[in-house]
Amino acid sequence: MQSSAPIITLTTDFGQRDFYVSAMKAAILSVNRDVRLIDVSHDIPAQDIMAGAWVTRNSAFLYPSGSIHLVVVDPGVGTTRKPVAVRIKDQIFVGPDNGIFSLIADQEPYDAYELTNTSFWSNERSNTFHGRDIFGPIAAHLSKGIELEELGVPLQELISYRWALPVADNEGIQGWVMHIDHYGNMITNITREMLEAVTSKSPVKIYVGNSILKEIVRTYADVDTGTPAALIGGSNHLEIAVNGGNAEQLLSGHKGMPISVLFRK
Repeated sequence: MQSSAPIITLTTDFGQRDFYVSAMKAAILSVNRDVRLIDVSHDIPAQDIMAGAWVTRNSAFLYPSGSIHLVVVDPGVGTTRKPVAVRIKDQIFVGPDNGIFSLIADQEPYDAYELTNTSFWSNERSNTFHGRDIFGPIAAHLSKGIELEELGVPLQELISYRWALPVADNEGIQGWVMHIDHYGNMITNITREMLEAVTSKSPVKIYVGNSILKEIVRTYADVDTGTPAALIGGSNHLEIAVNGGNAEQLLSGHKGMPISVLFRK
C-alpha cells in the first residue's frame, strides 16, 4: 500500500561533511517523525542564491500537490532578512526571504507569510543556524497540517530578483549562461520555445566565447568525444556541453557568459 506520509524536500548549501544536514533533519523529525524527507541537493555552491533557485524550480513542481520544500541558501542568516513560507502553485516553500523564492516563482503569483509566530520555532535558537531552529520546525509543522496563516503575517511582496531574459532580433538570439551543472554543462536562459521559433526561420550557428558551434544536436553522443555540442537539455533550455567532457573547463565558461544564436548568412 502506498504511503500517504507528507513530503518535505531539502535543498541547501550545507555540504555533506558537517552536522548541519543531520541536525536540520533531527529538528524536523522531532516535530513529525512520520514525514518523508527527500534530499534534493546539499551541494549548492556556498551562498549561491541563483543556483539554489535553479535547482529547486526544476524539481519542486514535479512533486505531489502540497509537498513542502525547505530551501536554505542563506548568506544573510541572523540579519534583518525575513524568514518566510510561500505558496507557489500547489507547492509550499520555506526559507529566507533573500530573493530565492522570487526566482523560483519566476513571475507566477504567490502567497507569502513572514514567520512571526515563534511558537512554531525551536525553543533555543542560534543566530547562525536558522535551518535547524526556524525553517526545519516550520516545515515539520506544515507537514502536520498547520496552515500558512497560523505561522505569521502576510507579506505583500518578497525580495524580488529576476532571471535575465534573452533578447531576440532579426539576427538571432542573445542569451547568457545562467547555471552550470555538476558535469560542467552550461545551461543558458534561451528556452526551447524561443529557439524553435528562430530555427524554424533559418539555420543557425552558436557562438560560445571563441568557439562556433555549427548546429544544435539532439544528444551528447551526436558529436565526437571531447567535442562541444549545443542541445536542449532536461530543463528545456539550450545548453552547451562536451561529449564525455566538461564544457565549463574546455570553453572557459562561467555564469553570465554570453551565448549568441545567430542566423547563418
